[in-house]
Amino acid sequence: MLLTGDPGESRPLWLLGEAELEGWLAERGAPLAAWVRAHTFKAERHRVLTLPGEQGVAGALLGLGSLASAAQLGPWHAAGAPERLPALPWRLETPLAPGAATHFVLGWLLGGYRMGRYRLDAPQPPGAALIAPPEADVRYATAAAAACALARDLINTPPNDLGPTELADAAVALARERGARCQVLSGGELAAFPLLRAVGAGSAREPHLIDLRWGAPDAPRVTLVGKGVCFDTGGLDLKPAGAMALMKKDMGGAACALALADLLMRLEAPLQLRVLIPAVENSIGGGAYRPSDVLATRKGLSVEVGNTDAEGRLVLADALTAAAEERPQLIVDLATLTGAARTALGPEVAALYSNRPALAERLRQIGETESDPLWPMPLWPGYEEDLASKIADLGNVASTPFAGSIIAALFLQRFVTSSTDWVHIDLYAWNAKERPGRPVGAEAQCVRALYRLLRERFG
Repeated sequence: MLLTGDPGESRPLWLLGEAELEGWLAERGAPLAAWVRAHTFKAERHRVLTLPGEQGVAGALLGLGSLASAAQLGPWHAAGAPERLPALPWRLETPLAPGAATHFVLGWLLGGYRMGRYRLDAPQPPGAALIAPPEADVRYATAAAAACALARDLINTPPNDLGPTELADAAVALARERGARCQVLSGGELAAFPLLRAVGAGSAREPHLIDLRWGAPDAPRVTLVGKGVCFDTGGLDLKPAGAMALMKKDMGGAACALALADLLMRLEAPLQLRVLIPAVENSIGGGAYRPSDVLATRKGLSVEVGNTDAEGRLVLADALTAAAEERPQLIVDLATLTGAARTALGPEVAALYSNRPALAERLRQIGETESDPLWPMPLWPGYEEDLASKIADLGNVASTPFAGSIIAALFLQRFVTSSTDWVHIDLYAWNAKERPGRPVGAEAQCVRALYRLLRERFG
């Protein structure tokens, strides 16, 4: 919970790193120092120690661990505080610069996220409330936390409740709420998106192409493309059970694209924004596409299917072609695309590709500042020949098991015009381990970093 205005009956909260603790205690006197030492508090990261007073709780300490100073504070340093502090209003006593104060407020809000839709004993939000420090950009922090919650909710929703139609409904609802327009193409309207139709042909749930637009017509044009595979069985190249267990999150790219759009619209970014989401289920059925099929594409190239479990790049290819046709200043696609990216970088760091190396490096820097990490990977041209096909213009998978994430990015690059700035993000959209503010489950990756990049570039 976040409060604004008069701190009133709030309790003070001090932020302390391990190296700062002894100096802070020396200024407070022996009784308080004895209390802290008796509780073996050493300012470990995320640890909270309440301080006694005549009215019960007089204040609290929040450990920052090895952080050299509060100026380096990121949102995750604050994320554990709401559920570990008593259910009281709190105010920061540690002075923070505007950036660190904003990160603290954002982390506090992210730490309050709960999804209890499917449980009778639904977890309740933490009762501790923060009096927002005056230095913080509360408007941004509140909007960013809400956008990330949107992505988390969508990704966490099981596939029986979130198929292509429900994902389209969520986009339409967002557009209605933000004053945007949203068109949803289905059935015969998808004739110009043959790859999307082919991937969705094996499922009883029909595919859709979601096309959301917002902003002034004379503003810079930015198009987001999100992979919306609402469940991925692998198709006829069926995944094993262990690999299929998390495939409800295969629409994580679409969820993060919608979250980024929500944040941009909430904060009235000066953009002409377009969001394209190919929403589909990759399933098994009489109409399912097959290995060795040769498929047409919106761009006119032919693609030989080497593996039906490489469906994400197919549906993205048609959407990227449509995005490039309008020649926006920037195209960004987000996708849970390859296991190879996770092998290389793990679940927390998104793989970043761009046809503009300077753009990729700047986004990496912003991601580091925002605690929303990405790492640039090469669009290595020597691997393009691995996408060759003997009977089609290209194959959807390589003839080699190596460099899977790079080769997938090279496939997508074939559908983007070289004159348009393009960013491809291969993300995981999932927390694989339990941490404060980041429970096991959905994660909104790259939303905050991309927002900062777009505002820096376009105002």
